[in-house]
Amino acid sequence: MNYYLIGLVYEGIVIIITIPIVIASLLNYVKNRKAIALFLFLTFLNFFLAILFSWYSKYLSLFSKMDYVLHETVPDPLTPASWILLRISYFRITFVFISNAIFFSYYLKDKIFYSEQERRYSYGNMLYNGINIFISLFIFQKEVLVFDLIVFISVFGYMVIVYFPFMIKAFKTYKSASRSHFKKAFLSLFIMALSYILVLLCISIDRIYIFLGSFGFTIFYFLSWIFVLIGDISGYLGYLRIIKN
Repeated sequence: MNYYLIGLVYEGIVIIITIPIVIASLLNYVKNRKAIALFLFLTFLNFFLAILFSWYSKYLSLFSKMDYVLHETVPDPLTPASWILLRISYFRITFVFISNAIFFSYYLKDKIFYSEQERRYSYGNMLYNGINIFISLFIFQKEVLVFDLIVFISVFGYMVIVYFPFMIKAFKTYKSASRSHFKKAFLSLFIMALSYILVLLCISIDRIYIFLGSFGFTIFYFLSWIFVLIGDISGYLGYLRIIKN
């Protein structure tokens, strides 16, 4: 069974489903010109790009015919093309975009729940995302799994730091809201934040299986992108309703 082909088809379907959501969120921002709409669009866009580059990594494994991409024992030729292609095939570019999605979600959370943003926390958000991008792109060597583990832990920690408070705040607002319309909206935001946490949790569990000697492509791999769809759809149907009203 060719798991890379299954992954290519599966992620292609997820990409096709995600495109209308990203376009709708962009059109909503163009229409309303609100910062919240912009951050929601940028969050959706970066998760979409994460899936797109994950799909491209499968494409490289199936059709690239480049030995240094297909075989771990073949050394990196150290060219500009190999630099980027190896980071795509080893999921590093995907993690850059996941980290960027978390980065914009931090500002989305602040715009929704707080009237003023504390500058020191904003600087911390920028620093953490910068660190994630740096280690994703530059702490890299073929066959050294510990470097991959460092990236996973760092990005997962970032996701928990941003989305866990987001989830709690959305749930508390849902419980305290008196109008049914707003209760549904903030429940959707809660589901969105929870779903995005589960994205990386599922990816991490799949990677743990790989570290333990599995080929990967476990049920958790397939669930990860399902949770992106749930998060996107929930965020769109929930919060974008508030923007429109």
